Amino acid sequence: MLSLGLVVALAGSANAQSMSTRVRGTIASFSGKSLVITERGGQNITLAVPDDARVTIVSNTTLADVKPGSFIGSAAVAQPDGTLKALEVHIFAESMRGSGEGNRPMDIAPQSSMTNGTVGTIAGSDGRTLTVKYGSDGEKKITVPTDVPIVSYEPGTLSLLVPGANVTVIPTKEANGTLDASRINIGKNGMKLPF
Repeated sequence: MLSLGLVVALAGSANAQSMSTRVRGTIASFSGKSLVITERGGQNITLAVPDDARVTIVSNTTLADVKPGSFIGSAAVAQPDGTLKALEVHIFAESMRGSGEGNRPMDIAPQSSMTNGTVGTIAGSDGRTLTVKYGSDGEKKITVPTDVPIVSYEPGTLSLLVPGANVTVIPTKEANGTLDASRINIGKNGMKLPF
């Protein structure tokens, strides 16, 4: 969310709540406890970084890296036949299997959703229709257009939070008004995140 960005739901205290929008932009500074992000519109947002913050590295890849058994996430929009059309696809490292598993609403586009699960079958004449299974009986068919961004996720460290890096964060607002960055997605080698 997770993903993760997930794309992944953030865990917080009983008095904390996730904001409805993501913070997207470049890192202006990181002090070890405080992260300043310059949003795409030019505004600086300051976020507290807890000791247990999780950093995820995002890299460009292709649909050829999606195999039966891969754990993926896909933001998508519903089609008239009940299938989903992908807006983006995330391939998780094996160590991240289970992250944000399920299907839930997403803010990337009107009436969009995020589905995280295990690829069962890959079908279609061009191999671009995925059956994604989650939980004990959840399943979605997702068609992946040729122009959709496809990225891979792998665990990272706080040492990657350097000025100029492209990041996406879903902050958690604490009861005292502080915004926490518990999960941070960062583009590998200066990559601009597509979501």
